[in-house]
Amino acid sequence: MPRSCEGRVAIITGASRGIGQAIACRLVAEGADVAALGRDAAHRNAELAGTLEETAQMAARVRGGRLLPITADIGDPDFDKGEIVAEVTSEFGAAPDILVHVAAAPREFGGERPPIPFAETPREWFFRSVEVNVWAMWDLAKHMIPGMRQRGAGWILSISSRQAAPRPSPVGRGPAGTLGSACIYGGTKAFLDRVTTGAAEELYNDNIAVNSLAPTGPVWTPLSATVVSNLRPEGWEPMETMVEAALALCTGDPRMLTSRVAHSLPLLLELGRPVYTLDGASVYDGWTPDPSDPRMAGAGYLTRH
Repeated sequence: MPRSCEGRVAIITGASRGIGQAIACRLVAEGADVAALGRDAAHRNAELAGTLEETAQMAARVRGGRLLPITADIGDPDFDKGEIVAEVTSEFGAAPDILVHVAAAPREFGGERPPIPFAETPREWFFRSVEVNVWAMWDLAKHMIPGMRQRGAGWILSISSRQAAPRPSPVGRGPAGTLGSACIYGGTKAFLDRVTTGAAEELYNDNIAVNSLAPTGPVWTPLSATVVSNLRPEGWEPMETMVEAALALCTGDPRMLTSRVAHSLPLLLELGRPVYTLDGASVYDGWTPDPSDPRMAGAGYLTRH
């Protein structure tokens, strides 16, 4: 069976653990050549499991494309992200035509836990969060779009969050000390969602899809496990469903599947798409999209038109 990403070249940020790592391995399994971006040992959060080396080892166990680990601090405003695009193009012999932006700034500042309150948020942390969560995607996309145009198609996907949705009522919205983190993290994810729809409109005639994808329910990762507590096993969304939805948005017809601010489970249900294991080898056992899934409630806050 032909692989859905044969001949494609992808850049994935935040690929040393969690969702980014899983998407990187699935794209490799689907035949793509993948550049996996992550911070080096001196700058990443060593308290959380996951490294680029582990991503490379996982990718080596699946048959498909190649994986190139690249250490880079995409939150450094002085770092020229065009260097990444040039390195990837040289390594794989083709310009990258898929960008998946997963990386996000940590939710605490300077190691402080719990996250600092809204009224005590430092300016430097606000701008670091915007730099990593939003500008890194925008800047990488700017450098990749010329190559996408030359190749005749492209796919840009940002990983968003349900935290991006507006909060119409402040009642019962979590303990004190979490609001600053929620404002910055959720605010930057909402920023990504709006950038998605604007860029999709601008790039439509270039045959470049721009989409945003959020989990419908929490997906277990080394980071989310520290943020979401007291959740029963059935409350977690499988990593496989999030990855399958991401793959759909990275391979769909750019004229048909673009400008989506999507949530994973409703998207899979809409597309009638089966969910496969992370190596792409078989259907994920015991799971299919279900409209009665309670996690569907409240998924999505934009009306398509």
